[in-house]
Amino acid sequence: MQSIDTIDKLLKDELSATETYQQVLNNFREKGQTAESENLMPIYEDHEEAVSTLQTQIRQMGANPSEDSGAWGSWAKIVQGGANMMGKRSALKALQEGERTGAEDYEEALQNPELPSDVRSLIETKLLPAQQSHIRILDRLLDIAA
Repeated sequence: MQSIDTIDKLLKDELSATETYQQVLNNFREKGQTAESENLMPIYEDHEEAVSTLQTQIRQMGANPSEDSGAWGSWAKIVQGGANMMGKRSALKALQEGERTGAEDYEEALQNPELPSDVRSLIETKLLPAQQSHIRILDRLLDIAA
């Protein structure tokens, strides 16, 4: 059961990420910042795919996956909303912090000895490398925005 809770926590992180990226993408589009939107869209799509993959894993384990991001998602939306109002650089910095937290959560999940080997492999080969790639992309976008 602990492994399902661990995977569901990761799912909530990913749901929060999709909600937050959607908020930023909408904000950038409203401001006519299409280049920024185009750079962030693949990251958003990665998070959507992670949501689907983690939901499938939880269902295969006989449990029902979370359908919303919970309290952390609400908090992330508030933080991101404030960052959006402060400008592009603040919005990107908030996304970057979210990505770092997500990477830390994946690394922590790998410490769970009850984590099924297929989920461990998924995290090691796909989900964590994607998080690390997102951080590098956001680093580059922040450098450009400076």
